[in-house]
Amino acid sequence: MKGIGVSPGIAIGRAFVIKKNAPATNGIVLKNQVEIVAEIERFDISVVNALGEIDAIKNSSQLMLNDDDIAILETQVELINDPQIREDVVAKIEAEKKTANDALIEVTAGIVALFESMDDEYMRARSADFQDIGNRILKYINRTGDTNARSFEPDTIVIADDLTPSDTITLDLNLVTGFATQAGSRTSHAAIIAKSKGLPAVVACGDELMTINHNDFIILDGLSGSVYVNPGEEIISRYSAKSASFRQQSEVLKKVKDKPAITPDGKQVTLLANISSADDLDMVHDNGGEGVGLFRTEMLFMDRDTFPDEEEQFEFYKKAVLQAKGKPAIIRTIDIGGDKHLSYFNLPAELNPFLGYRAIRISLDQEGLFIVQLKAILRASAFGSVSIMFPMISNVKEIRDAKVILNKAKAELTEAGIAFSDDVKVGIMVEIPSAAVTADILAKEVDFFSIGTNDLCQYTLAVDRMNEKITHLYDPFNPGVLRLILNVIEQGREHNIHVGMCGEMASDPLATLLLLGMGLEEFSMSAASIPSIKNIIINNTEAQAKQVCQQVMAMDSSENIIAYLKEITQ
Repeated sequence: MKGIGVSPGIAIGRAFVIKKNAPATNGIVLKNQVEIVAEIERFDISVVNALGEIDAIKNSSQLMLNDDDIAILETQVELINDPQIREDVVAKIEAEKKTANDALIEVTAGIVALFESMDDEYMRARSADFQDIGNRILKYINRTGDTNARSFEPDTIVIADDLTPSDTITLDLNLVTGFATQAGSRTSHAAIIAKSKGLPAVVACGDELMTINHNDFIILDGLSGSVYVNPGEEIISRYSAKSASFRQQSEVLKKVKDKPAITPDGKQVTLLANISSADDLDMVHDNGGEGVGLFRTEMLFMDRDTFPDEEEQFEFYKKAVLQAKGKPAIIRTIDIGGDKHLSYFNLPAELNPFLGYRAIRISLDQEGLFIVQLKAILRASAFGSVSIMFPMISNVKEIRDAKVILNKAKAELTEAGIAFSDDVKVGIMVEIPSAAVTADILAKEVDFFSIGTNDLCQYTLAVDRMNEKITHLYDPFNPGVLRLILNVIEQGREHNIHVGMCGEMASDPLATLLLLGMGLEEFSMSAASIPSIKNIIINNTEAQAKQVCQQVMAMDSSENIIAYLKEITQ
């Protein structure tokens, strides 16, 4: 069966199947004030116990946690301590007379639903973090014991409907060699943790995965996303050889981490990372990243009652800029709207929200909110190298209008005597076909382009990438998409502005030589993907890449293109 390979490597072993029961409400109505007080106290004690459990995990020598694991656990501590969660739970206990169990389930479900409704894959994946902390507290409310405590045999491959960050962090890597899940995404914390630990993993395998039984013999390919159940000798032999080869390759990647990304014939490439907070930057530095190509600012605006003020935003951006340690940071202005709603911002219902009131369209319409964010970003620029990027640009007027407001923000700061850099570059995400086609016009207005391949592919092919029935039509190697990408890169070069890419395609090893051959000089991706992309760059010449590009651009179908790229990257 096939899923999405999110952490490369080959795992061969026996299945350990985990099937979870969804938290269930009990429907009990509290009778009096004594019971209400008792339920609030039960919730508070459970929170303390949940925090104690996280602390115990952090201090466990057996689990061999790395910095990424610790960062995720510390994020969970912050989420559990969020006063808004307690306030909402207590309100349900007091006003609706619900038990702590039911109140927490409903509050958690509301937060999870909010994040799952977002079209940004990274933000959707954060729903698992909230479900995780909800489950952790529920465990103590209902005294159901430690669900993370499981007994594994050597060479175990975990098969599950989904794995929370806690599940993944607490896997005993001396015994577990990989995992596959029915749900999940490339940007889930489970996937990120698997990458950071070098644990082969496949997600989004679908319902068929849960037909696997305990102790079935499994081969899992974390690169291709393949999962074999009780395979024959020929497949076992082939994958045993691939496993040995992959281990050798992993040792090579460790050695390239600190090398510059330069081709043998001297073409220098910049490898940046996509982040959502300053906490992500340790992983960027650990993987040899040269800065931030996409800083998503939406996380600061989620799970709260009001927009963050200028001071709070300034501190959020400043922390990331300082953590970048002098390396460049491209900060994208807020990308909300569509189906990405804020509970405190009354967005209108739309027939087609993906094509509606969102991203830069909201920023330009809500100038007061936009100028607050711009001033906060500008203030952060006094502490490092900052660029500002506008999302969802479709025409030149939007850029000009955004720059007018940016100049107003600068004027207000200057008048108030507040410092900011006079060298803040301004760029746009090219993710709408009209922007890609008119790149020659837009290039005259900005300092850089960053190609967002996820939406560019979706809009070019008229394919909703969230619709499972047409997933097969979502194809970044479609000749139409490739021609748009090539045009953006060529127009950027012709107008002497640099062009980067921050979509998923930038981290796809299959696309690296093609993009390099097109002239792309800046790739931004998940931090864990940087070494493998760098290894391709330092082992192939720019001349070879241009030949690849020439071959691909002469082909008439993505099937031929993909087959060719697979052949040359083997």
